[in-house]
Amino acid sequence: MRENRDNIVEDEALAADGAAAAAGARGRDAWASRTGFILACVGSAVGMANIWLFPYRVADLGGAAFLIPYLLFVALLGFTGVIGEMAFGRAMGAGPLGAFGKAMELRGIAHGRVIGRVIGLVPTIGQLALAVGYAVVLGWAFNYLVASLDGQLIATEQVGAFFGAVASDMGNVVFHLLGLALTFAIMILGISRGIERINKVLMPAFFVLFVIVGVRVLMMPGALDGYEYLLVPRWEALANPTTWVYALGQAFFSLSLAGGGTLVYGSYLKQDVDVVRSARDVAIFDTLAALVAAFTVVPALFAFGLDVSSGPPLLFITLPGVFQEMPLGNLFMIVFFLAVVFAAVTSLMNLFESPVEALQDQFRLPRWAAVAVVAVIAVAVGLPLESGDAVSLWMDVISIYVIPVGAFLAAVMFFWVCPRGFARRQAELGHGPIGPWFDVLTRYVFVGVTAAVIVLGIFFGGIG
Repeated sequence: MRENRDNIVEDEALAADGAAAAAGARGRDAWASRTGFILACVGSAVGMANIWLFPYRVADLGGAAFLIPYLLFVALLGFTGVIGEMAFGRAMGAGPLGAFGKAMELRGIAHGRVIGRVIGLVPTIGQLALAVGYAVVLGWAFNYLVASLDGQLIATEQVGAFFGAVASDMGNVVFHLLGLALTFAIMILGISRGIERINKVLMPAFFVLFVIVGVRVLMMPGALDGYEYLLVPRWEALANPTTWVYALGQAFFSLSLAGGGTLVYGSYLKQDVDVVRSARDVAIFDTLAALVAAFTVVPALFAFGLDVSSGPPLLFITLPGVFQEMPLGNLFMIVFFLAVVFAAVTSLMNLFESPVEALQDQFRLPRWAAVAVVAVIAVAVGLPLESGDAVSLWMDVISIYVIPVGAFLAAVMFFWVCPRGFARRQAELGHGPIGPWFDVLTRYVFVGVTAAVIVLGIFFGGIG
């Protein structure tokens, strides 16, 4: 009797696999290549936090010793959560609303599709809310790039006052709107013709630009002290639980685990793409981006005797001061803020894609109309956030209370609500057998870690 029931469940799961794959193939845009998908996912993961927060964390929490828990968590989350969100989106051929609804339907829950869609609003609205705040910060970076190009920033005697004016109430509206216009102009072209093509240009350019600045920093007197500070591990930091907590937060948020962006990018994947290998590559390149930033920023600060624990002001106050003192500083300032803008735009496209996809999938809107609706919301909600204090509070609330919950809900839906074995079979498509370790690490370890991120984020007031 028990064996027959297990066979029935297995047959239902296999049938669900086929139905989900067919649903994903109908009438949706798709990535033209695996490389384009990888670069888009790397673009979503590589944001401004890689540039200012990671160097600060490494410098403040043990140097090379911090990398041990950080890399452990990157490996764990990459081979569980990132694989899971990619495979979940591809299996259901939909973003959070559609994917959650189909998962509930597969479980056989009455009115499951409607219930799942309601639950899927959490990560979708969370992504939109985070994007609205992030667009304000993109506007700051855009302003700094233009001010670098025209020589205004290099000539500014008080960088702190310059930033204060930019981040004041309604102090950067033009550049805020320009950043949004650029982002939506790319998105309206679609996945393969818009997001994929631009990421193929911007992501390699980001690495090249940062390496250029890094080589210049390497030649500066005093920079070697910064490399030593980063490379010599302070092992006592590993005995501090805070080191592990912030390493987890840095890895979690850097890999864009939110139940939205990675999931919806996965929904545009073809069935033969190896998501295990893809997740590995995303984790590797995201980590490389963070390390390149750390080995550029921290030595530059040491070269000028500045505080490596500058925190959030590092990007917009401390580093411009470094470029002002550097030979050919204006040139390298332009290169640096161009890279920052690239990182911000690629991340913002990923954040906005969840609500755009939801409007297309659930309301059958054409792409241009869905982008237009999201653009109106972004402007209407974003303009009142045009101040440093307002956007900081907004981003803290969303990143602490909403984003981790979205990741947790996606994990529960894929690894627990979907029929047993469904998640592993979807991850194996294009890759081959994975092994039972995947079920253990995803159903128990990853879901547990994601719940811990929620609790720790509230307790510490944010860990990412």
